[in-house]
Amino acid sequence: MNKKIPMRQCVGCREMKGKKELLRVIKTSEGEIFLDVTGKKNGRGAYLCPNEGCLVQAVKNRGLERSLKTVIPKEVIEGLTKEMKIIAK
Repeated sequence: MNKKIPMRQCVGCREMKGKKELLRVIKTSEGEIFLDVTGKKNGRGAYLCPNEGCLVQAVKNRGLERSLKTVIPKEVIEGLTKEMKIIAK
């Protein structure tokens, strides 16, 4: 029997992709927002393609804020951009 691949929607480009292809951004119960590389940490999650364009789009269309149900400060977005550049290499 074929194993079903879990699909998630990127909050930037709004494309459906396999969960493993996307990066997970989480908001913990303490209100911290960061990239979850393992994809298993506790918290409210949103998925993004591993490129900067989707992060920019997600910020512009407020998809990330909507998914995490919080306002995201500029410093956090800058931090996510830096983390994404490191991971994408």
